[in-house]
Amino acid sequence: MDALEVLRELSQVTAAQWGLVTTAQAGRRGVSRLHLSRLADAGHLERLGHGIYRAAGVPADRFEALKAAWLSVDPKRTAEERLRQPTADAVVSGAAAAYLHGLGDLVPEPYEFAVPARRQTQRSEIRFRVRQLPKDSVTLREGLPVTTVEQTIADLVEARTDQSMIAGLLADARSLDRTRLAELLGPMAARNGLPSGEALRDQLDRTTRPAHQET
Repeated sequence: MDALEVLRELSQVTAAQWGLVTTAQAGRRGVSRLHLSRLADAGHLERLGHGIYRAAGVPADRFEALKAAWLSVDPKRTAEERLRQPTADAVVSGAAAAYLHGLGDLVPEPYEFAVPARRQTQRSEIRFRVRQLPKDSVTLREGLPVTTVEQTIADLVEARTDQSMIAGLLADARSLDRTRLAELLGPMAARNGLPSGEALRDQLDRTTRPAHQET
């Protein structure tokens, strides 16, 4: 294939995937690593990291590194193919989920992904957590599967994140299912010396308010 044909093949992927393509995805379309390297040298592609490129002319966005990390979890299949699955194979969670939701100011890396079965990676910027998430704890944001705001907050409480940090998440949350949050906080109530998830939720609420606003 000449360069124009290669670009045309790659555009079938990048157009629906934030301008990104993995080496493995390109290989499925007959595009070799050498082709990718030459296109990068010519300025048609930008190499973002190991095995992933962005089409030239597509502006980077603030979540690009997270999207690239998610693609690398299953580099052969496209985002569209993976999102068609009844159950997500890798869900953005923890501090990375808070970052994706625009909550608080936690450092998102290493990017945590909830996965249904144990898997390993040698990439320092990625961490896996094996868990089975109920469907109502997963949503889509920026085209990525991510734990809901309520699940994200509960996960960070479970991880013993500083309560002042949790307060920042709550303060930034524009819509919050308080009943659902209390349900998710229930298992952590006793270790915090509280009788219920509702009580733990209310304690976190009080942390978000300045002292002069408390009644």
